[in-house]
Amino acid sequence: MFNRTDDKITTSQAAVFLTNTVLGAGILTMPRYITQAMKTPDSWVTILLGGIIVMLAILLMVKLSQQFPGQTVFQYARKIAGKFPSKLLCLLLVVYFIMIAGFEIRSLAEVTLFFLLEGTPIWAVILPFIWVGTYLVLGGINSIARVFQIIFPITILVLLASYGFSLRLFDINNFRPVLGNGVLPVLHGLKSSVLVYTGSEVVMTLVAFMQHPNQAVKAMMGGIAIPFALYFLTIVFVIGGLSIDSVITSTWPTIDLIRSFEYTGFFVERLEFPLMVIWLMQMFCNFCSFFFQASLGISQLFKFSVTPVIYVMVPIIFLAAMVPRSLQDLFALGDAIGTIGLTLFVLVPVLLSFIWIIRKKGLKQHV
Repeated sequence: MFNRTDDKITTSQAAVFLTNTVLGAGILTMPRYITQAMKTPDSWVTILLGGIIVMLAILLMVKLSQQFPGQTVFQYARKIAGKFPSKLLCLLLVVYFIMIAGFEIRSLAEVTLFFLLEGTPIWAVILPFIWVGTYLVLGGINSIARVFQIIFPITILVLLASYGFSLRLFDINNFRPVLGNGVLPVLHGLKSSVLVYTGSEVVMTLVAFMQHPNQAVKAMMGGIAIPFALYFLTIVFVIGGLSIDSVITSTWPTIDLIRSFEYTGFFVERLEFPLMVIWLMQMFCNFCSFFFQASLGISQLFKFSVTPVIYVMVPIIFLAAMVPRSLQDLFALGDAIGTIGLTLFVLVPVLLSFIWIIRKKGLKQHV
C-alpha cells in the first residue's frame, strides 16, 4: 500500500525516476514544435534558458517538500493552504497526471502503428500497455524505480549511438546566423522549451519516498540534468542534420533524422528500429510514472486503499488516451497539457511556498 510513504527508494533511484518521467514522447517531436514557435535556428539557446528556469523551479519544489519529511504534496498541501483550497489544487494535479498518462500511452500507440503495426486498431495497442503498466504500478514505487534503472542506461546508449552515427549528416551552417533575428524569437520559444520538461512536478511526491531526503537536491538536480543534456543534444543533432525547414514540416523529426542514413555492413544497418524499440520502452516508463502519481494522489486525498484506485484508473486512462481522434488532435492535446503544466508548474510550488513563508513569519511573530 503506497498511500503511505513507507516504500522507500535510494538517491540514485530517485534521480533515474525523475529522468524517466520527464523523457517521453517529447524527444521525438520537440525539435519541430520549438522550431515552429521560433522560425529561427536558435532553438538550442531556448532549450538552455528553459532548462535553467526548470532547474530553479525544481529547487523550489525540493526545498518546500523537505519542510514536510515523509509527506507528499497531496498530504502537506492541506497544512499550508487549508482543506478545501488544497484539495482543489491537488485534484487539478491528479487530472493533469491522468491527462499526461493518456497522452503518453496514445503517443506510444501512434508511433507503434506508424512504424511497426500499420492497420492495427489503436485500442488493441493501447490496452496491453495499460495492463502491463497496471501490474507494474501495483508493485509500488520501488518496483517501478527498479524497472526504470534497467531501461534507463539502454535508452541513453541507443540514443547517443544514434546521434553519433548521424554526425555524417551534420552541417554547422544549419545554425547560422546565430541570433540573426535578435533575442525576441528566443523569448517567444521559451514557453515551448519549458513545456518539454512537463512532468517535473513529480518532485513534490518523490522527495517523500527517498531513504535520504537530505540528498534530494543532489538527486533531483542530477535527475533533471540528464533530460536537459539530452534535449540540448537532440536539438543540435536534429537541426544540424535536417535544417529548420525540414524539421518544421516533419511529424517525427528525431526519427526522420535517424532514418536519413544507414551503415552498410554494420550489425544494424538502419538504426531507427533499435531506437524505436527502446523509445517505446521509455514512453512506457513515462506512462507508468504518471499512472502511479495519479493513483497516489487519489489514494492520499480521499484516504482510499490504493489497489482499487489503480484498477479504477485503468478505464479512466484508457478513455483519456482515446479522446484524440487523429494525430493532429493528439498534438493539440499535447499543447494543451503543456500549457496546463506550465500553469501548475508555477501555481503549485510557488503559491504553496509563498503561503508557507507568510504562515511561518506569522507564527514567529505570534510566538
